Amino acid sequence: MKHVELLAPARNLECGKAAIDHGADAVYIGAARFGARAAAGNSVQDIASLCQYARPFGVKVYVTVNTLLYDDELAETERLIWQLYEAGVDALIVQDLALLGMHLPPIPLHASTQMDNRSAEKTAWLAAQGFEQVVLARELGIDEIRSIHLQVPNVALEVFVHGALCVSLSGRCNASQFCFGRSANRGECAQFCRLPFDLQDGRGQTLVREKYLLSLRDMNRSRHLEELLDAGVSSLKIEGRLKDVAYVKNVTAFYRQRLDEIMRRRPEFCRSSYGRERFSFEPDPQRSFTRGFTDYFLHGRTADLASTDTPKSRGMLVGTVKEVRRDHLVVSSTAFFAAGDGFCFFDDKHRLQGFRVNRVEGNHLYPATMPDVLPHTALYRNFDQQWERLLARPTAERRVSLDWVLDETTRGFRLTAVCADGRRAEENFEYEKQLARTDQTQAVFETLSRMGDTSFEARNVEIRCSQSWFLPRSILADWRRCVLAQFAVPQRAVRASASFLPQPFSPQPFAAGQLCSNRLARRFCDEQGIAAETALEVAPQQGGGQVLMTCRYCIRFQMGWCAKAGNPQLPAPEALYLVSQDGRRFRLQFDCHRCFMQVLST
Repeated sequence: MKHVELLAPARNLECGKAAIDHGADAVYIGAARFGARAAAGNSVQDIASLCQYARPFGVKVYVTVNTLLYDDELAETERLIWQLYEAGVDALIVQDLALLGMHLPPIPLHASTQMDNRSAEKTAWLAAQGFEQVVLARELGIDEIRSIHLQVPNVALEVFVHGALCVSLSGRCNASQFCFGRSANRGECAQFCRLPFDLQDGRGQTLVREKYLLSLRDMNRSRHLEELLDAGVSSLKIEGRLKDVAYVKNVTAFYRQRLDEIMRRRPEFCRSSYGRERFSFEPDPQRSFTRGFTDYFLHGRTADLASTDTPKSRGMLVGTVKEVRRDHLVVSSTAFFAAGDGFCFFDDKHRLQGFRVNRVEGNHLYPATMPDVLPHTALYRNFDQQWERLLARPTAERRVSLDWVLDETTRGFRLTAVCADGRRAEENFEYEKQLARTDQTQAVFETLSRMGDTSFEARNVEIRCSQSWFLPRSILADWRRCVLAQFAVPQRAVRASASFLPQPFSPQPFAAGQLCSNRLARRFCDEQGIAAETALEVAPQQGGGQVLMTCRYCIRFQMGWCAKAGNPQLPAPEALYLVSQDGRRFRLQFDCHRCFMQVLST
């Protein structure tokens, strides 16, 4: 039987608890510093609270420490990791090789996608260093994932299945640092890829004007989960550590339902945590933040990768504009609308425009300010007032079913709890036996069934006593709490030891190019014989020709100029440049043999 993990994001403690309630098997969250989302930091105290909340469900808590580190941060990082270990964290998601040279507690390490994990050789090398789970690059197709699993079968593989996409290979993007002094590898990405550009040829002729040529749609692989599991994936990851709690609830619940459907048909797969959820809403990822969806290279290169008209969420298509009247719009739609809803549409120049409505009468929408929209225009709802109100309330309940057994011992009683997932806890209590004046069955049943605000629900209560002994409800309630507390005791994992590199893998072909931003990482790479690069963050380059991005996404393909795709629409220009709105030019370089595009400074 293979355990499958649904891994959900947590911006903060509230989001982490919501992810657990809505079906996550594991949650990843950032600490106060050194996570790849600087705006999503959390105190050690909050992370400890999340770990405590997760324990009864067997949910794991991973903390991201996946930024490049500077020399003066190494000691602080080491102290933080010890604090996280003491807080009960199950694993760290890391990028910087300096951690392999630190004195760390025996906490498991996961290799962040920021380490650019695209091959079996890299995966095997990471396993040899003691990494227990590897987050694969988003760009990998299903055959590449399967090949990695077959060659390195003992390493847990984690893949993204939903959320925002970086156009560059993760960990290989220098655009934000080069242009704005904000490092994507240190959690401060300025989202260069979400900016508008002109596309020019080598003669300076503008081919495309003011389009978001590097802005990708969002990933949605919900239709391919079973395929990913069959390919060897064990952890399915939702992106979104900057998303709000409504997003976390909706998307986590949606993927929980999809996975549960698979597991009902395929008993060889089982969830890696405990309990069952009840939802008071119907999850739908189209009703959360989305730029449109793509499965992103899972089955090869497709034409649905980019969202070039806007980098913003356009929401769900809800109808078309039927009439434009003096103070309101008449919409052709079967959807239900409410005052406060937000809508958007593309104008005649393909620019995204938006408006809010103050009043609704059926399909008649009364905007706060009338938009300049034409009849027959497609209308999207990007803020659903009723949906947001629904998700602002409690929307899920997760409980672990258990059976109670009360029996007597020579010196008292034994109380045992057996969970539906097979876990067991019991405790012996010394207590003087006294015959009850009345039958105690109902009192025992009611007391043991009363779980309050715990994570459990009683499925059955069995009394195995020779007599009807008198047991005060208060005493029995104390015993119940004592037994249940055993399920909250952490089962701490221990990091795997580094091992010899499996043959025939060698570190040179894939570990070359690792980024170093501190002395410990440099020393580690030197000892391993790895030709490491000095990170741009500590060795700025001002000249032209600097590789700012390496992308599997290709603008030539997007424009219909890819000769490998067959019958290109137009002859491809010999040279292509992106020109930002402030006039900076970036040369595009194409490696058509490997199907990669690079964005270079000029």
